[in-house]
Amino acid sequence: MLPLLLNGQVLLFGIILVAIILSLSLHEYGHAKAANLLGDDTAARQGRLTLNPASHIDPLGLLMVVFVGFGYAKPVPFNPRNVKQNWGGAAIAAAGPLMNLLLAIVAVNVLSWGLKADALNEAQVVALGIMAKINLLLMLFNLIPLGPLDGHYIMSWALPPKYKLQYDNFNIRYGTYAFLGLIVLSVAGIPVFRFLMDFSNLLVPFIQFI
Repeated sequence: MLPLLLNGQVLLFGIILVAIILSLSLHEYGHAKAANLLGDDTAARQGRLTLNPASHIDPLGLLMVVFVGFGYAKPVPFNPRNVKQNWGGAAIAAAGPLMNLLLAIVAVNVLSWGLKADALNEAQVVALGIMAKINLLLMLFNLIPLGPLDGHYIMSWALPPKYKLQYDNFNIRYGTYAFLGLIVLSVAGIPVFRFLMDFSNLLVPFIQFI
């Protein structure tokens, strides 16, 4: 993102930054809301059951987005002892990516309607397109079953008991290192996440209803 600012593309930089802040905030709100619905009020008691970005955005994580293209928000805490359903942890984890999918669906269809009705200006078209793309990428990125990402909770629940323990042990020991390794390769110029971008583009026709 920093090259956009250095090249004078201030408006585009601002649109992307706002889209990222909103997308990350709603992603974390999704986790907090799901946990609260399933009986755990840990996030609510810590002020995370809110749409206010100030409660979710981590300043260092946001700076990383600007400078290296990857970043993070504050993780939403939850106490698994308060969740009685055996699928509760996976549901809470899935709520974040599902929130991103919902945002992408809204952005894609508002954009489609606006283009057909000739009701959007150029900046709005760009903003909606970026919002859709960022949220599809966030959804797919967070479903990677490595390290601290949401996908590892979902994978752990989905695997048969025989493989669940092996997977959990692997992820505890090596998952974060493997995940960080992928990021380092990507920052170094190796397109390890290119498949996510390609797949996100393929998803657009399936979420466009207008």
